[in-house]
Amino acid sequence: MGPEPALSLRGLRVWYGTIRGAVRAVDGVSLDIRAGETVGLVGESGCGKSTLGRGIMGLLPEGAVMDGEVWFGGRNLVGLPPKQLRRMRGPQMGLIFQEPMTRLDPLMRIEDHFTETVKTHEPGIDDHEIRRRSLEALGRMGIPPTRFRQYPHEFSGGMRQRIMIALVLVLQPSLVIADEPTTALDVIVEAQILAILADLKRNFDTALLLISHNLGIVAESCDRLAVMYAGKIVEEGPTVSVFAEPAHPYTRELLRSVISLKTTGLHYIPGAPPDLIDPPRGCRFHPRCPDAMRVCVRDPIEQRLDGRRVLCWLHGPASEIPEGGIDPLQRDRISIADEA
Repeated sequence: MGPEPALSLRGLRVWYGTIRGAVRAVDGVSLDIRAGETVGLVGESGCGKSTLGRGIMGLLPEGAVMDGEVWFGGRNLVGLPPKQLRRMRGPQMGLIFQEPMTRLDPLMRIEDHFTETVKTHEPGIDDHEIRRRSLEALGRMGIPPTRFRQYPHEFSGGMRQRIMIALVLVLQPSLVIADEPTTALDVIVEAQILAILADLKRNFDTALLLISHNLGIVAESCDRLAVMYAGKIVEEGPTVSVFAEPAHPYTRELLRSVISLKTTGLHYIPGAPPDLIDPPRGCRFHPRCPDAMRVCVRDPIEQRLDGRRVLCWLHGPASEIPEGGIDPLQRDRISIADEA
């Protein structure tokens, strides 16, 4: 057995109350990330990726409810008092947001951002040490000391994102969650950001959760890949294996939708993601799945295949599938209520 995970999620659920009912944004997610490992989390917009990242950090909006287990630093963070969580954020857990211009105060110099960040978590530190550490962190991002007293609007989008990473790096957390860190950046700056994240992991043995919709970035940067659909992880395993031979139909269809130099025609997944207030019974992908069977209207049993986890009846042993369950699902004749 390998070392204990730096972060371990067990049956994590997050839901929001609305007039129509509860939105089950994250529904029973289990995932491990080890020190020095990068795990990619991918899926369509609205599948729950960002909610999962913010739930780990304890940064959900008021009214959100979370249960399950988030093991980090030897304790379960779910239910931990907000004051204790605040003390852990920064020195132990860091979050890199997308859209850095909305996260940096336009009225504060970059120097002031660093001073406030460090003093919040290390009240006794002197200004000279803050300046030294801040300039060192910015230097790793390729930002010269001459720009330390400038305002956010004086930087490009790529430089602002690097400043956001430096604000995380200056506290040297053991876990970093990067939520779409390269959104709206050109490919050259994108490559620079990915190289910086790789250095962060290598130099500090950081556990990194990279949330992205960009499968190319994930293929290049991540050791393992978790594919999320409608609040659930439907496939998880080594990135190379998942890309080479996807086991879940959703993963396969998602990869087929990527445009490359070899693309001769556009492929898309028919239909739309389900309503998370009233999701389909059984496998949530079955209304859109080209391989759907009668048994798919029942909750799938997680299967383990060569170091991978797959939530799909296609890979279940025959003993677990009811009689007739492998027949194709004829949606025009079979109702979910009849099969449930």
